[in-house]
Amino acid sequence: MLRVVVMVSGGGTNLQAILDAVDAGRITNTEIVGVISNNKNAYALTRAAEHGIKAECISPKDYESRAEFNEALIGGVDSYQPDLVVLAGYLVVIPPEMIAKYRNRMINIHPSLIPAFCGTGFYGLKVHEAALERGVKVVGATVHFVDEGTDTGPIILQKAVEVENGDTPEILQHRVMEQAEWKILPKAIDLIANGRVKVEGRRTVIED
Repeated sequence: MLRVVVMVSGGGTNLQAILDAVDAGRITNTEIVGVISNNKNAYALTRAAEHGIKAECISPKDYESRAEFNEALIGGVDSYQPDLVVLAGYLVVIPPEMIAKYRNRMINIHPSLIPAFCGTGFYGLKVHEAALERGVKVVGATVHFVDEGTDTGPIILQKAVEVENGDTPEILQHRVMEQAEWKILPKAIDLIANGRVKVEGRRTVIED
């Protein structure tokens, strides 16, 4: 049974997609053991609590230094003894020590087809604003392992979504969530839970 900790900053729609997929049997061999947010007002914490999952806030604001926060965050994650850490809209920089500790055991969902519209400064609506400004016809989402760079780890799954006439950043954001993010994040967790993802250098291989 794969023990999963989900890290969130806001509403938790991707967390909800994971919980729904576990309930529906689309994610197998998996238990969500905890949810951690940097924001005590994140609705994601309510979603977790309503699902009977331990939820807590570990915020940089509650610590005098970033080093103290990093130590508390790593300790908080470690306390769940997770096999996999899922960043589902988590907007705090992950400490390098944590990345090293959970090498190839931490994944992130990004709302673009990496390597387009990714890296420092590309998050949330900014991604979709940039895509519309550039006039691309296809956008999408990517699930990848987390490494020391920003959105540079080995890619696990990607799904394309078409841009439509009249799209605003908000409309496009929701379509990417609905058609891509909420589908490939649960699928990636299920693949990992069933031992089907292998990392080879900067690439992944999905085994049949």
